[in-house]
Amino acid sequence: MQFLICTTCGVQMDESMTQDDVCPICTDERQYVNPNGQSWTTLSDMISSGTYQTTVTEEQSGLQSLVTTPKFGIGQTAYLVTGTKRILWDCVTYLDQTVIDAVGQLDAMALSHPHYYATQVEWAETFGIPLYIHEADQEWVTRPSKQIVFWSGDQLALSEDVILHRIGGHFEGATVLEWTTGNDGRGILLTGDIVRVVADRAWVSFMYSYPNLIPLPATTVAEMASVLKDVRFNQIYDAFHKIVVTDANAAVARSASRYIEALNGNVKKRERQ
Repeated sequence: MQFLICTTCGVQMDESMTQDDVCPICTDERQYVNPNGQSWTTLSDMISSGTYQTTVTEEQSGLQSLVTTPKFGIGQTAYLVTGTKRILWDCVTYLDQTVIDAVGQLDAMALSHPHYYATQVEWAETFGIPLYIHEADQEWVTRPSKQIVFWSGDQLALSEDVILHRIGGHFEGATVLEWTTGNDGRGILLTGDIVRVVADRAWVSFMYSYPNLIPLPATTVAEMASVLKDVRFNQIYDAFHKIVVTDANAAVARSASRYIEALNGNVKKRERQ
């Protein structure tokens, strides 16, 4: 069976989700419908075109990035954590035999939120692994599979050194991944764009919608920051290959404070960290 892929967001869908020729991910106010109209492709068409490749790159010991070129859909980066288990974080759409060979074995995969669901079922079924999605985002799954595990609560340990944290914000089930032994034991947080590293890499931000520039309420950002203050991490890698290279936990705290102050009308000049 051929499953259609929205070319704007890169998410694959079963037939029931595409009957009205609209993408349910893109018609939500957090995303957008391409001004040129809805268009679809398939993974087999992408492969046969010879246009795309997904490159697996070593970022540091135990962490690899997966990036598709040329950019397809949203253009996010996925990450492979190779600690006590091999866990894929988030997903990119393009998958072929070259990518399968480069990735090698996988034990599990987990998703931050629906914008990066991509061809997640293709990946999970190809590698024969569980696919972890928070149950609060179950309604956004566009292709069901027996591989999907809908988890509940605010934390889930996938291995001895990988913990999922539901912190909300961008979506109700929005999740980040804590790799406790990453960065030589100092800890790494993989955030998708639930926490987004900004142009000044000493800071991060939080949004309800990035393309439509809709902020989150101050109370929501405060709740997210409250969860993360008790998580130990020195670095952040976000969905667009931006990195806070040190003291990332403090960066989240001061960024949340700045964000909340700005929403409350208290904008002031600060010296660069």
